[in-house]
Amino acid sequence: MGYSGGMEQEPHDEVTAYHEAGHAVVALALGRTIHKVSALPNRERLGEVRFGKGDTRATDDWIEREILIALSGMVAEARFTGVYATAEAKEDLRFVRRLALERKSDRAVERYEQRMLAKVEYMLNDEGAWKAVELIAAELMKHGTISGRAARHLFELATRE
Repeated sequence: MGYSGGMEQEPHDEVTAYHEAGHAVVALALGRTIHKVSALPNRERLGEVRFGKGDTRATDDWIEREILIALSGMVAEARFTGVYATAEAKEDLRFVRRLALERKSDRAVERYEQRMLAKVEYMLNDEGAWKAVELIAAELMKHGTISGRAARHLFELATRE
């Protein structure tokens, strides 16, 4: 949860907004239900996507889905800034490594992670998906937090043919 502390709020961090929007867009594309997207910092993180219960669409490979979602924040941020901020994404990358090790041997895990990273890059290079990232990031810049319903609406608006 974000905080306002009763003080005048600074403009929300644009890089964080793009990072969280990336998570949201890939999650929505893969059928995850989103409860809330926030670019407001708390004690533990700079922003977050909170997922709702259940999926809007069943998936055969939940490990791959969760890896793709976890990598998507860093990928969206990198597309916006031009730099992969691996230090800032260390919690996401730790989560990815933990899941990847459930799937692959120690020797094969790095190649698997690279393949998943390439898949996320491909997903976010889609014109509609990137437009959805931009729309969600813009709303996060304005409001700090948006509902999952608002995120889904912006995603659907951007990805309609």
